[in-house]
Amino acid sequence: MRILRDGTWTYRGGPIRRMKLCQLFATVLQRDENGDYWLVTPVERGRIQVDDAPFVAVAMTEEKDADGNPVLRFRTNLDHWVTADADHPIRVTEDPETGEPSPYIHIRDGLDALIARPIFYDMVERAETVETATGSTLVLDSAGQRFTLGHVDNG
Repeated sequence: MRILRDGTWTYRGGPIRRMKLCQLFATVLQRDENGDYWLVTPVERGRIQVDDAPFVAVAMTEEKDADGNPVLRFRTNLDHWVTADADHPIRVTEDPETGEPSPYIHIRDGLDALIARPIFYDMVERAETVETATGSTLVLDSAGQRFTLGHVDNG
């Protein structure tokens, strides 16, 4: 089994088209301390190849908490919702050669969702620029947490 970068679950080279089956597999998906992914049941354990992240965040909504502060919620390709907060942080890595950002949100137990490019663009539009010791930085707030999206190139 393999999960492609776009979130497609495959078996023997072909996509698994039944969403419910992928959702079931996701409930037993684990990541070990070496970064390997496994499907673990009480009677069996099988390795699964994951090209990037096992899930993809395909939608985002913004709500307000009781004090009017933003709360961002993300829906994965397997129809699981998660709130960006202290337990589900957003992180952005950069490709060292191209500088291209790859944004992620933590789902559970070492499992992340790659945030789809259109969602990331929406996040950047909502972000604010703050000055830090390292220069101008784009930040986004959700559920009382501040997440760094990247540095602003002023040149």
